[in-house]
Amino acid sequence: MRAILSISGSAALAAALAFSPSHIAAQANPVHTHIGHVRTAFAQTPGEEGLLPTALAEAQVAIQHAGLAASSPSNLDAMKLHTTHVVNAVDPSRVAQGPGRGFGVKRAAEGIVQHIGFAAGAEGASQNVATHSAHITAAAQTVVGRADEILALADRIAAAGTAAEAAALVQELQTAAGQLVAGEDANGDGRITWEAGEGGLQHVEQHVGLLATGEGLD
Repeated sequence: MRAILSISGSAALAAALAFSPSHIAAQANPVHTHIGHVRTAFAQTPGEEGLLPTALAEAQVAIQHAGLAASSPSNLDAMKLHTTHVVNAVDPSRVAQGPGRGFGVKRAAEGIVQHIGFAAGAEGASQNVATHSAHITAAAQTVVGRADEILALADRIAAAGTAAEAAALVQELQTAAGQLVAGEDANGDGRITWEAGEGGLQHVEQHVGLLATGEGLD
């Protein structure tokens, strides 16, 4: 009898939660749901963190190991080893084992583009969402492109036959890894913005913050 009552009580609690104001609000606002996937929680990431914090965490691993590769310019094996660690953090489908979290910068940035697009395209999306989603998308797409550049550099490092050959490429790798977060002044105007070809994850983070503030989510 107690077991039956426990099950009934759990069912009642689930039903109450399903009709709670906060649950109904989340279901009624798909715009905010998709913003949440970027900012705070996404079921497929390690620890179910948001896509943006996941991208930032993976990028930091890539930056760290690109730096370690660059610190051993006369050791071909060390440069190649740390380059595989960079690849693991950028795209673990290419190198499954390593210090990354198993999701990858590239996949996380692609997810940001996708879910911010879902937010902007959902019924009831505000002008605030339309404006900042365009900025977020441009910067995140640049991060995806930069991830591809890193992967191409990694292939060249893997094929290098001498430490001198690899070392020059590793310097490029270190620069590109840093740009995953910091972006790049591609047009030489002295500023790095969210615009296509320039933005990094810090610009994504900035405009996600502005978007969330405008939506009253902070």
